[in-house]
Amino acid sequence: MSSQDLSVAAKLINGGVAGLVGVTCVFPIDLAKTRLQNQQGKDVYKGMTDCLMKTARAEGFLGMYRGAAVNLTLVTPEKAIKLAANDFLRQLLIQDGTQQNLKMEMLAGCGAGICQVVVTCPMEMLKIQLQDAGRLAVSHQGSASAAPTSRPYSTGSASTRPSATVIAQELLRTRGLAGLYRGLGATLLRDIPFSIIYFPLFANLNQRGVSELTGKAPFAHSFVAGCAAGSVAAVAVTPLDVLKTRIQTLRKGLGEDIYSGVADCARKIWKQEGATAFMKGAGCRALVIAPLFGIAQGVYFIGIGERILKCFE
Repeated sequence: MSSQDLSVAAKLINGGVAGLVGVTCVFPIDLAKTRLQNQQGKDVYKGMTDCLMKTARAEGFLGMYRGAAVNLTLVTPEKAIKLAANDFLRQLLIQDGTQQNLKMEMLAGCGAGICQVVVTCPMEMLKIQLQDAGRLAVSHQGSASAAPTSRPYSTGSASTRPSATVIAQELLRTRGLAGLYRGLGATLLRDIPFSIIYFPLFANLNQRGVSELTGKAPFAHSFVAGCAAGSVAAVAVTPLDVLKTRIQTLRKGLGEDIYSGVADCARKIWKQEGATAFMKGAGCRALVIAPLFGIAQGVYFIGIGERILKCFE
């Protein structure tokens, strides 16, 4: 295996390991974010803590990890593609690696955001259905006539919880591949700005801690830089994440709006819920993305992938 092939393989391993560890740590907060963003009208949950407490009480500890299997399965290729694509594009666009170029860094981040949606869109499409099922069940309790506004996938009996496999098969059967890529435009609108903000910001913050002896920043510095850059980028694109979540949610509660696209979704939210609705789940996003990317960049710069590959040489 050539040194270039080794480098690419190491980057993919680093991204995958970081994604697995990060998602395992923060998934319950991500579930709370999805449920808070999907609330319309009367709120079932008052905030992140209230959502997690009610979820644990009604669905048990594992209920807070509903949809995690989809994420854990697909987060490895997603994070691997995102981190590897950005690194590859940075090397391609910035010939002198020691000289920072903000425009080229933003362009590399844009390219990474575009590449990752191949995996991100279907992954989040399935994850959101599983995460939001508990909210729908709570909102319909005590009302025998209440039923979901939309039911584009079957779940068997009323007591059967939907599974990612059932949802994916039903979407492919009824809508084809486009069913799994519902909300692709909204996903691009969120992920491209996120990557444009995150990667240059992280690179500049991390550069401040690079040691002259090793040529790398210490783990603690990379972790903090990843957390800080992730928090800023996550909060900045929260309005776009709200639009994406609403559009990708297939089953709606009684009286909840159905959206035909990004513009229709934005218009209805603005008209019926006000400007503050676009920032629903912003705190949760910051708490999810900060450690997720802190861990990712820490693993990436420690070089776990390189160490694993050396064992097979």
